[in-house]
Amino acid sequence: MRIALIAHDGKKADMVELAREFQPFLTGCTLCATGTTGGRLQHEVGLTVERLLSGPLGGDLQIGARLAVGQVDAVIFLRDPMTPQPHEPDINALVRACDVHDVPCATNLASARLLLAQWSQRG
Repeated sequence: MRIALIAHDGKKADMVELAREFQPFLTGCTLCATGTTGGRLQHEVGLTVERLLSGPLGGDLQIGARLAVGQVDAVIFLRDPMTPQPHEPDINALVRACDVHDVPCATNLASARLLLAQWSQRG
């Protein structure tokens, strides 16, 4: 599985918690993430993650480009709905790309857990 991981600042701790919960499964996946999220996953969980640019600097767009050419199987994007994001158009473009290319996109912990639990059971 090739999974892209993104978390807004207010959701990065949740992403680390999620990654710890599913670490055995995620260790066997090819992971990419936006900059700071990827760094935290590497240092706090011990995952191997390809770190792209931070979201506001184009990381969301980098993931969207990979997704469009079939290099991403799923996106976990823990969004903070209570905090305005300066790069909202990029965020919307990424979620739209998931819809266009029929790629699963979990945008909260509940949907992320469902997605990861389902795939980890396929093992």
